[in-house]
Amino acid sequence: MKFFSLSLIATLLAAATAIDEELKQQKPILRHPHLITWKNDHIQQEYLGQCDLVMVHDGEFADGLGLDIHIRTKTAGSWSYIKSVSIKIGMDVLEIEGSPNPNDEDAHYWYNGKYQEDLQDMAGFPVEWSKPTEYTQQYNIDLDLQYPGKGITIDLFNQFIRIKLDGDESVFGNTVGLLGDFRTGKKLARDGASELNDVVQLSDEWQVLPSEPRIFHEVAHPQFPENCIRQEHPLIVAPAEQAEVSCSRAFDDPTLIKECISYAMSS
Repeated sequence: MKFFSLSLIATLLAAATAIDEELKQQKPILRHPHLITWKNDHIQQEYLGQCDLVMVHDGEFADGLGLDIHIRTKTAGSWSYIKSVSIKIGMDVLEIEGSPNPNDEDAHYWYNGKYQEDLQDMAGFPVEWSKPTEYTQQYNIDLDLQYPGKGITIDLFNQFIRIKLDGDESVFGNTVGLLGDFRTGKKLARDGASELNDVVQLSDEWQVLPSEPRIFHEVAHPQFPENCIRQEHPLIVAPAEQAEVSCSRAFDDPTLIKECISYAMSS
């Protein structure tokens, strides 16, 4: 086993911290896109393929109003990303999509199937749209009316989407879907018992079925029973490449460069 001096470890830590900050400054497309499960496990979006998927379902949400969150993924070369998300609370449906045009400042959404319809709330929960930066947009669904201090946030960077669910067991404790079991963190099949740790199997299992609500404003290929479209070689390499460049600048020794990259990618 090889041992490093305390000063060298400190240098490694400082370099890794600098690399992490450098990675944070990259546009979201240059970082690993993940869905975060209830126990902070990561589901890599690049393996989800292309189809409509049940991210979250809870028929008893908000005293029986019900909650459905479906994502529509799209393949792009060797990876995939969330192209659009549709959220149903009670009888109201909000579908959100980004735009690949960096100069497009419009909000692209459909409220109850109508494009850019006046949007104030969903089933009584206030909805707010904002544009934090030149290339980002944000939608906030405030659940405070039923769940104080909790909410659903949709972040967009151009055409790329991230969904954040802020709530405890009282809010999302009965949900099923891609994000797994709230209490255990296990990624479960529809039977509620079988554990699926393979992302491809998990996404196949939670493809939207004909018996489930169709909450996108238009149908897109593929639809069950057609399988999700898979990319041949799913891979995102930009973060590792960035770490290698940064570590190579900090160190000359190949062993130290390797250690630095390993630390940076695990941080």
